[in-house]
Amino acid sequence: MKFDARRYRELVEEDFEDAWKRSVEVLSPKNPNAVYPRYGYAYGEEHPLFKTINDLRKAYLSLGFREVVNPLIVEDSHVRRQFGKEALAVLDRCFYLASLPKPNVGMSAEKIAKIGEIIGRSVGSEEVGSLQQIFHAYKKGKIDGDDLSFEVAKALKIDDITAVRILDEVFPEFKELKPEASSLTLRSHMTTGWFITLSKVADKLPLPIKLFSIDRCFRKEQGEDATRLYTYFSASCVVVDEDVSVDEGKAVAEALLRQFGFEKFRFKPDEKRSKYYIPGTQTEVFAFHPKLVGGNTKYKDGWIEIATFGIYSPTALSQYDIEYPVMNLGLGVERLAMILYDYSDVRELVYPWLYGRIELSDMDIARAIKVAEVPNTTAGLRMANAIAETAEKYANEQSPCEFLAWQGELYGRSVKVYVVEREPSTKLCGPAYANEVVVYQGSVYGVPRTEKWSEYFEKGISTGMRYIDSFACLAARQIEEGAARGNAEVETRVRVVEGLSDVNLSMQDNVRRYIASKGGKIDVRGPMFITVRAEID
Repeated sequence: MKFDARRYRELVEEDFEDAWKRSVEVLSPKNPNAVYPRYGYAYGEEHPLFKTINDLRKAYLSLGFREVVNPLIVEDSHVRRQFGKEALAVLDRCFYLASLPKPNVGMSAEKIAKIGEIIGRSVGSEEVGSLQQIFHAYKKGKIDGDDLSFEVAKALKIDDITAVRILDEVFPEFKELKPEASSLTLRSHMTTGWFITLSKVADKLPLPIKLFSIDRCFRKEQGEDATRLYTYFSASCVVVDEDVSVDEGKAVAEALLRQFGFEKFRFKPDEKRSKYYIPGTQTEVFAFHPKLVGGNTKYKDGWIEIATFGIYSPTALSQYDIEYPVMNLGLGVERLAMILYDYSDVRELVYPWLYGRIELSDMDIARAIKVAEVPNTTAGLRMANAIAETAEKYANEQSPCEFLAWQGELYGRSVKVYVVEREPSTKLCGPAYANEVVVYQGSVYGVPRTEKWSEYFEKGISTGMRYIDSFACLAARQIEEGAARGNAEVETRVRVVEGLSDVNLSMQDNVRRYIASKGGKIDVRGPMFITVRAEID
C-alpha cells in the first residue's frame, strides 16, 4: 500500500488535541518533582536586580510605608529651586531631553513634479491642496510623525511604502532636522521627585506620612564601568512628621536592612553635604554582612557603605510650601544586589548577556532536553505508556520471551504490540532500561534511582524521563506511521545506549556548547537491549 502523506496528516490532526492534553500524564513517570521539558510548565527565572527590587518593596511595605511613583521627567527649574547656586553642578550630571522640531514644508512645482515621477502620473490640484493641509497639520502637531506617511498615502491614493519614498526623496526638510534641547531633564536622583510629590500631599495626608519609591534615575557619568552606569535604581523613602530627627533615619535604615541579612550598623556624617539637607544631618549608613567576610573585595571585613539619609532643609522645603520636617533615606538597588548575589561588576549584574556572565542552572539544562519523537494520537500515547509498563513489569524474565503490551485500533486497523527478546539465556530488558536522565552540577547523566546515585536526584534536576519512557514514545510513533502506511509489521529496537539520541532524546545545540564550555559532560549510556514488535492486520 502506497503511503499517503496527506491522509496520514489528516488522521493525525483528528486526534492531536486530545493527545496533547494527555501527553504529560501518559509520557511522564510518577515523579512529582520531575521537569517535563516537552509539554510541561515550569517557573521562570528572576533577574537578580528585579528580585532585589521586589524584596525591597516587601520590606518597605512591612514597615508601613506607602508606595508612590515620583515624576521621572522634570523641569530643570526644580533642580535650581532645590540646589540654589550649586544647581549648575547638579544639572551638569543630568540628561536633557531633546526633540525634533516641526519643519516648514513647502510644495514647489519641482517637488510636485518629482512626486508625479514616483507615482507614475500627474498630481492633481486637489491632491496638492490635501498635501499642504497635511503638512500644515503636522507643523501644528495635529498629526504625529508616525501617521504622516499614512496620511500622504491616503491623500494620493498610493501604498504606504511609496508614501515613505516620497517623504524620503522629495522633502529634504525631514532629513535635515536636528534635535533641539528642551528644559526637561531625566531625574538624576529621587529627591527631585520627592519635593514635587510632597508639595501635593504633605498638607493633605495624616501625619506621619511614610512613602517609598523604587524607580530609575539617570546620571551623565564620564562613562560606564564596573561601579557605575548611566541609569540605576534608587530605593528611596521619606518620613514626614511634626518632629523628625536623625534617629528616625537610623531606625528606618536598620529595620529595612536587617531584612536582607545585615546584622550590625555604623553611622557616619557624610562629607558630601548636599544643600537640600540640614547641615549635620546627612549620614552614611555602614552595615555588616557576614557574606562579605573574607572576600576578595575591599569590604572583606564585612562592612560596607549601603545607604544615605538626611533631614531636608527648611529652605528647600519652603520652595515647595512644605511646612513639616522630612527625613529622606535612599540606597542604590544595584549595590545591594551585588552584595546579595556576589557580583563585583555592576555591568555583569545588570547586563549579564552583554558582559559574558551567562549561567545556566540545572533546571535550564533540564528544560533543553526533549523527547525527539512522540506519538500523534491518543491511542499512540496509551500504547507508549503500556510498552513502558510492560517492560518494567517483566524486565527480569528469562529469554527468549514475548509479552503483549497493548492491542487496539489505529486508523481503522487492528494492532497488537509486544515487548520481545529473542536471544536465549538473557533477560527481557538490559540493566539500563530504567536509567533516568538527570542534570547534576551542570552535567547530564543517565543513572538508576539507587542509593549510589541518590545525591544526583536530591540535589540535581530530573527530566522525569527514563530510557524506557522516551524509547517507548519512539516505538509508538513508528507503529502509528506503519499502520498509516499499511505495513503488516513494525519493529523498533535499541541495544547499547551511547547518547541521548539512542533513547529518543534531544538537546539544543547551544546548551550542548554551554555544557562543554563549562567543563561539564553528557554521560547517557548503558546496556538496554529492548525490542518492540507490532503486528498490524
